[in-house]
Amino acid sequence: MGGDKRNRVFALTALLILGLSVTFPCCFSAANHPQTKKKSARANKFGSSAVFPLHGNVYPLGYYSVSINIGHPAKRFDLDIDTGSDLTWVQCDAPCTGCTRPREYLYKPKNNHLQCGDPLCVAFHSPASDPCKTPDDQCDYEVEYADQGSSLGVMVNDYFPLKFTNGSQLGPRLAFGCGYDQKHPGLNTPPTTGVIGLGNGKASIVSQLSRMGLTRNVVGHCLSGQGGGFLFFGDDLVPSSGVTWTPMSRNSMENHYSSGPAELVFNGKSTGIKGLDLVFDSGSSYTYFNSQAYKAVVNLVRNDLDGKPIKETSEDKSLPICWKGRKPFKSVGGAKNFFKPLALSFINAKNVQLQLSPEDYLIVSKHGNVCFGILNGTEVGLGNLNIIGDITLLDKMLIYDNENQRIGWAPANCNRLPNVDREYSEGNSQPIVANLGILEQHCPAYALYDQ
Repeated sequence: MGGDKRNRVFALTALLILGLSVTFPCCFSAANHPQTKKKSARANKFGSSAVFPLHGNVYPLGYYSVSINIGHPAKRFDLDIDTGSDLTWVQCDAPCTGCTRPREYLYKPKNNHLQCGDPLCVAFHSPASDPCKTPDDQCDYEVEYADQGSSLGVMVNDYFPLKFTNGSQLGPRLAFGCGYDQKHPGLNTPPTTGVIGLGNGKASIVSQLSRMGLTRNVVGHCLSGQGGGFLFFGDDLVPSSGVTWTPMSRNSMENHYSSGPAELVFNGKSTGIKGLDLVFDSGSSYTYFNSQAYKAVVNLVRNDLDGKPIKETSEDKSLPICWKGRKPFKSVGGAKNFFKPLALSFINAKNVQLQLSPEDYLIVSKHGNVCFGILNGTEVGLGNLNIIGDITLLDKMLIYDNENQRIGWAPANCNRLPNVDREYSEGNSQPIVANLGILEQHCPAYALYDQ
C-alpha cells in the first residue's frame, strides 16, 4: 500500500467494497479526438502488452513504483506496485485526510463515482459489511493492510491512456479508488500517491483490461537490484523457454498469487521445514517466513558463520539481524562468499526450485554492514504465512499467468525495457504497448487517434 514499505506486507486483510459501472463509455470517444483513417492492417492493430518503467529499490527506499496517467486530460500519478492486493487507489482531492501529497498531485473526482448497483460492487460487497442501502448509493471501499495501513474512499471510473508502438493511443475507462482517508504506519510518509493493485481479483487493473479484450490476464515485473526495472501487462514479453513454472494455489489465498507447499533447503540440503505456503508479493520489501521456518534458517546461517571473520552486531538497527565485517562492505557482492544459498523446493511441481542466492536475502546497510532480509512473519501478524518479497525477486522476470493459473520466473536483465522504442521509454510516463490483436473486434467504441 502507500505506507512506509520498508516493512510492508501484503494486503491479507483487505476489505474491498467496489464496482465497475456499466454506464460509462469504455474509452476516449471519437468526438474528443479525430479517428485515424485505416492505413494498413498493422495500423489498425493494437497491442496486447503494455510495458511501464519502474522506479525504486529494496534499500534504502523500500518500494518500487510506476507512473500511471489517469483522466482526460491525463494527469500523472506515482503508485506503489502491489501484487498482494487488487484495488488500485489514488489519494483524492475530496477533501482528504491523511493525504501526503500537495493538492496539485491528488486526483480530482468529476461526478464519476460508481453506484452500488454496479455488478462488481455487488460482487465485492460481503453481506456482513455491505454499506449500501439502495443500488443508487455511491460505491464506497475500504482496504486494510497487514501493516496497519488503510485507505477509505469511493470507487470512481476514468480514462487510463495507453500509448501504442504504432503511434496510436487508447484510453479505456477503468475502475479504481479515490481515497479520501488514509492511514500510514511508521514514521515516514509515503512519497507515492497511492497503490496499483495487481492481484488476480476482479478489481485489478489487469483483470479489467482482460475482460475488455485488450490484454491477456497476465502481469509481470522485473525488479532491478540496481534500482528501477519494468512492469508489464499481457503475455507478449513472456519468454517461450527458460521460465521455471509452478502452479498457483487456489485456496484461502484467494486473489493473491500463492503457491506451494514448498520445502526449505539450505546449501543444497533439506532443513526438514516442509509444507510452506508462499505468497508472491511485490508490495513487501522483504521476505517473511513463519516463526518455525524463520528460526530454523537463522540458526543455520548463524552456525555456518561461526568462525568466519564476520560478527553479528546489535548496533545496526536497519534490520533485526546484521553482521559486521573487518571493514565496511560496499555491496552484497563483498559479503556473499560468507553465506550459503537457500532454496524453496515446490512439492507440487517436479524438480522446481526457487533459488535464493545470498543476493536474494541480504542487503548492505548505510553503515556498511550486511543484514538479513528474511524476517519473522509471525511477529508481524502473518501467522503461518510466508511472503516472497522484493528482495528475493530481484533480477528475475516474475510472471503471474492468470490464464493458465501458474507463476513463473526466469533470470533477466531488469535494467533495460524490452522491445520498447527509446523515444517512449525515457521520460515518458505512459505505457508502451506492443502490437498484437485487432482492437475493433473487441470494443468498437474505442477510438484511434494520431499524436
